[in-house]
Amino acid sequence: MKAKKIFTYAFVALMCLALVVGCSPKAPAPDATKAADVIKIGGNFELTGGVAEFGKKGEMGAKLAIKEANAKGGILGKKIEYVGADNKSEASESTLATTKLVTQDKVVGIIGPMTSTNTLAAVQVLNDNKVPLITPTGTNATVTVKADGTLNKWMFRACFIDPFQGEVAANFAIDQLKSTKASIIIDQKSDYAKGLAASFKETFEKAGKQVISTEQYVAGQDKDFRSILTNIKAKNPDVIFVPGYYGEVGLIVKQARDLGMKMAMLGGDGWGDDKLLDIAGKDSLNNTFYVDHVASDDPALAAFAASFKAEYNQDINSFAVLGYDAAKMMIAAIEKAGSTDTAKIQAALETMSGFKGVSGESTIDPKTHNPKKSASIIKFVDGKKVFAARVNPK
Repeated sequence: MKAKKIFTYAFVALMCLALVVGCSPKAPAPDATKAADVIKIGGNFELTGGVAEFGKKGEMGAKLAIKEANAKGGILGKKIEYVGADNKSEASESTLATTKLVTQDKVVGIIGPMTSTNTLAAVQVLNDNKVPLITPTGTNATVTVKADGTLNKWMFRACFIDPFQGEVAANFAIDQLKSTKASIIIDQKSDYAKGLAASFKETFEKAGKQVISTEQYVAGQDKDFRSILTNIKAKNPDVIFVPGYYGEVGLIVKQARDLGMKMAMLGGDGWGDDKLLDIAGKDSLNNTFYVDHVASDDPALAAFAASFKAEYNQDINSFAVLGYDAAKMMIAAIEKAGSTDTAKIQAALETMSGFKGVSGESTIDPKTHNPKKSASIIKFVDGKKVFAARVNPK
């Protein structure tokens, strides 16, 4: 009997202990604790592929902005965790990268991509998941406003748009280069190139000037441009507008000069990478100009240039500057929202005013999600980029 009582008491004690343990709150899993302590911002960048130099510099700028914010204590009392993804310079990969960032990594906002085509490939995923994105350099107008006028609610940008860029290029050709006849060379796969070309043509012709020919190529496939350049040479324009990216642009400029074509050549911000000089050569680039977001020799960029150099031992360009500004905009929006609720972050971005970035001060237009800001004209002089003019929006 005594043994039976001892067994009974022991059994009851064990059951009570089990109940206490079972009812105690469980310790959070290590991953859950980590997730609660950080705010995740994603990066969808072209780190490999045809325009990798854009994406690498853009990501460097974004990561530097996040590092600086964390050094000051982070935001909302939490550190920022950067989660990167490589879209491989392909639209389909951009869709996959965006999907991973929002559904698996649970980021509250995305910086990138750099190109318009890759940015447009992210729109549907972001609309479905209600996560805001800021493209540093996706300049195509339909990134933020569809062709039918509908606003892409979750899409924002840190740069000016293609219509403004094409307009600036055309007016520079007319006012400064005194051009009356232009030819255009378009990458037929690029939304960016098509957007700039359309705006340039409209502005140029509205001023009573002529676009006397338009030629097309396919980026990533075409390397020999002598046939289309020969066609243009026969028409003898006084300016050639080439709104492409540095890889093909470098070849086009070099081959044009090899054919004895000495007229001015003009482009958009896709010319802004330093590899253009390596491809075209310094002599070929004389008498060429392009629209850019900033001028690297602008004294206002000195502090950022020094920080970037210290971090990466590389010089800045517009892609680094705008990657940095885009990340700073996202951080500012989260702070303004006072929350990681993506709807509140979206609302904070939509009403952002007087944001002071490295590329200048900008205010987001809530009807278009485009910033109002100025542009620079850069010219090449013996292989060096020189500030030529500053153009403000009208």
